[in-house]
Amino acid sequence: MKFFDREKEINKIISIIAGEPNFIYFVYGPINSGKTALINEVINNRLNRNKYVVFYINLRGIFISKYEDFIEVLFEEYSEDKKPLDIIKGLIKDIPVVSGIPIPKNTLDELLDKKSPKNVFKYITNILLELKNQGKQPILIIDELQKIDDMKINGFLIYELFNYFINLTKELHLCHVFCLSSDSLFIEKVYNEAMLDGRAKYVLVDDFNKENALKFMDFLAKEILNKNLSNEEKELIYSYVGGKPSDIYSVIDEMRYGELDNILNEMLKIEISKLKYFLEDVKEDNEEFYKEVVNYLSLFKENYIIEDIKIPKKIREFLIKKNILFLNPIEGTLKPQSFLVWNAIKRVL
Repeated sequence: MKFFDREKEINKIISIIAGEPNFIYFVYGPINSGKTALINEVINNRLNRNKYVVFYINLRGIFISKYEDFIEVLFEEYSEDKKPLDIIKGLIKDIPVVSGIPIPKNTLDELLDKKSPKNVFKYITNILLELKNQGKQPILIIDELQKIDDMKINGFLIYELFNYFINLTKELHLCHVFCLSSDSLFIEKVYNEAMLDGRAKYVLVDDFNKENALKFMDFLAKEILNKNLSNEEKELIYSYVGGKPSDIYSVIDEMRYGELDNILNEMLKIEISKLKYFLEDVKEDNEEFYKEVVNYLSLFKENYIIEDIKIPKKIREFLIKKNILFLNPIEGTLKPQSFLVWNAIKRVL
């Protein structure tokens, strides 16, 4: 399927890449808002393949419980008889997007044995410098980076990693670094870290506004259904799922074989059931806390977006971790993770 819209975000990322590496960039937004699709569109279809080499490391769906797991994901292992320089020349010639930093097997084994992030970072820097010397601009993208938030190796690995990213961008101007995450608590945590003051910037990939959501429905209807939707149908879809790209796609796709009213009602029923059972578990665990949760969720009965500090930190973080609410730490606002969640909140409460 053709990629839809997001030209504003795409142009921003391309403009960043065209300049000298200076900042760490966080690409963030609600769950299923299209962050990964956006970055893949940029790196696969919008970059000059003769100028850039992209290392795209996706931690989604990968079980990472210890340091060694992360290191193995970070690298792409090659046979021992290949030297790093030979690997780099192959990359420059053949592959603009790579799933990991190339490394000979014996070198990887050595790095794993030593368990030293500094040695790992030194190896990566040498690879990036070699690419730069060959006339290529390296780009490092890590998707779902929050998965290593609590991992320790001589202190928290996440802090050592970000110090290294600062070295690559702010100090050496060697490599563009993009971190993708839908975990808004992780973003808030990093945003408030003094070590990133003046060293990180942010690209929000939010759900579509109403105008673009309706255009997306038109686009999908032609692509999937080979027909146009009526204004009434589009308004009805928006009233249930808002501008969440994945939800809109699900609705249009199911319209191939189902009635629109039934599709939307079933989606909402599922979301209502999930919220009811969630609240039931909270009540069973701690009835007083349950009352507070219900009280503060009630703020969304009349509002889709509220100021974050209107909900106490303990409850706010609990609801964010449970993917009920999304925090925009830059704007200081809270909203339900989707229109479906919002509709469920209004009906359950």
